[in-house]
Amino acid sequence: MKIYTRDGDDGTTGLYFGGRVAKSAEPIEVNGAVDEAQATLGWARSLSESGSRLNELLISVERDLWVLMAEVATLPDNRRKLSPEKSLVTSGMIDRLESEIDALSEEIEMPKEFVVPGENPLSAALDVARTVIRRAERIAVSYPLEGSFVVAYLNRLSDLAWTMARFAEGPNHRTTRIHDEKGIA
Repeated sequence: MKIYTRDGDDGTTGLYFGGRVAKSAEPIEVNGAVDEAQATLGWARSLSESGSRLNELLISVERDLWVLMAEVATLPDNRRKLSPEKSLVTSGMIDRLESEIDALSEEIEMPKEFVVPGENPLSAALDVARTVIRRAERIAVSYPLEGSFVVAYLNRLSDLAWTMARFAEGPNHRTTRIHDEKGIA
């Protein structure tokens, strides 16, 4: 099977369950941003220890993003064909993110000041992923899907990326903060 089909040479792309839209259409803009977010999470995962807690968590959310992209790439008339947690984001997926945030938060001291990213390669990559996820969320807000959890999932995922970055700094990390002459910038 060849990677190229030439179907998109006319500036359109296929959707899940059929149909074609311009590559500049809102759902494709959302999915492009989510694809970037997934790639940055993959980069972070490549910096984590294979089989580690963060590595396994990153694999899980990368797979969740496939579900999210399937939902976004489905025409409104075909939404009834979506399957929860296979091609449709559910509140349970968001609950899992919140559980992970809570669990990681219990093991670290949360910063009380602004964080300067870059404590180590993994935490820096997770902070980059967080910013890309936030951009995907901002784009997704402009393409509202009735009854969808896409925006909420992306919002919580960025919170998880931030928490994972702090966790990745390790228990003995040197926390770098920004201060002004009064204390906190």
